[in-house]
Amino acid sequence: MSSLVKTHHQLETLDIVLDGLMRRYQERVPDVAAIIRAMVDAGLIRSGEEIENDHIAFRTMGVPHLGIASLEKVFLHYGYQRRDRYNFALKKLNAYWYAPPQPNYPRIFISELRVPELSTETQRIIRAYTDEVQTDPVDALNLDDGHAVDAFLHAPLWRTPTWSEYQRLGQESEYAAWVIYNRYYLNHFTISVHNLPNGYNTIAQFNDFLEANGFKLNDSGGKAKVSDDGHLIQSSTVAEMVDAQFADGQGGLETHRISGSYVEFAERRVLPEFAHLPQDQIRREHRRDGFEAANADKIFESTYSHQTQKRN
Repeated sequence: MSSLVKTHHQLETLDIVLDGLMRRYQERVPDVAAIIRAMVDAGLIRSGEEIENDHIAFRTMGVPHLGIASLEKVFLHYGYQRRDRYNFALKKLNAYWYAPPQPNYPRIFISELRVPELSTETQRIIRAYTDEVQTDPVDALNLDDGHAVDAFLHAPLWRTPTWSEYQRLGQESEYAAWVIYNRYYLNHFTISVHNLPNGYNTIAQFNDFLEANGFKLNDSGGKAKVSDDGHLIQSSTVAEMVDAQFADGQGGLETHRISGSYVEFAERRVLPEFAHLPQDQIRREHRRDGFEAANADKIFESTYSHQTQKRN
C-alpha cells in the first residue's frame, strides 16, 4: 500500500471515529443542538457543518494498561502528533495535546489522573474497577476498523460503579468520579469563535450571546479564561446533568443525576508576526496554537458540583 493510499485510508477511518464520538456526544448533551440552533437563528452560521471544531477532550485514569499511554495510540495511528505536556498540581493531573494530521481536523487533549498520588482509600476504590482491565485494550483493537474503534470508545471498560463509591471518589477528586462512571465518553468539543461574523467573533461577545440565550457558563476563574500571552481565550458551558444508572450493591440498579459533558468555546488570536495579513488570508497556522494550563485548569471544573449546581 502506497503512503498516499495509506494516509487516505487513515483519514477515512478517523472520520468514522470522530463522527461516532460527535453523534453520541450530541445525543447526550442537548446544549450542543441548542447552541447550534441559536447560532443558526441569529444568522451566524447556516448549519452546524460550518462550525470549526477547535479540539475535543478525553479524561483517563493513570493506571496500568490505561491512561494517556493507551488512549493516545488510537490517535497517533491516524497521524496525530503529541505536543506539549501539562501538569495540574492541585488536581493531580497530567495532560498532552495532539496536533491533527490535517488542519481541518480538531486538536485532541487527553488528560489522566495521577492515581498513586491520591489517598489509600480512593486508590483502593479506583483499582477495584480498573484492575478488571488486565491488558491494554487498545492493543487488541484493529485501529484500521473505524467502527470497531468507535464501539470501543463507547464501551464500558469496567463494571458499573456503585453510587456510594462514586460519591466517595467525588469527595477527593471530582475528576475521578467523572471518569469512573463516564469512562471514555467525550468530555467536550470546542467551537472556534474567531471565524464567526463580526460582533460574535470574540469570547467576550460570544459569551454575551450565549447568556442572552439562557446558557449557563462556567465562571471558575472568570467566564473568560485568558492565557498569559493574551492570545488564547476560552469559556465553557456548565456540564449538563444526566440520569445515570449505578449498581445498588444488591444486583440491581439505581438512578441518580450526575454531571455529564459540556461545550467549550475558543478564541485563538492572530500571532503578532502575522498581524499584517489581510483577514481573508489568515489561516489556522497564523493563530495561537496549543493550550494554556491555567485556562484548562478552570475549564476542568465545568463538570464540578460548584458549577453544575447552577443548572438546578
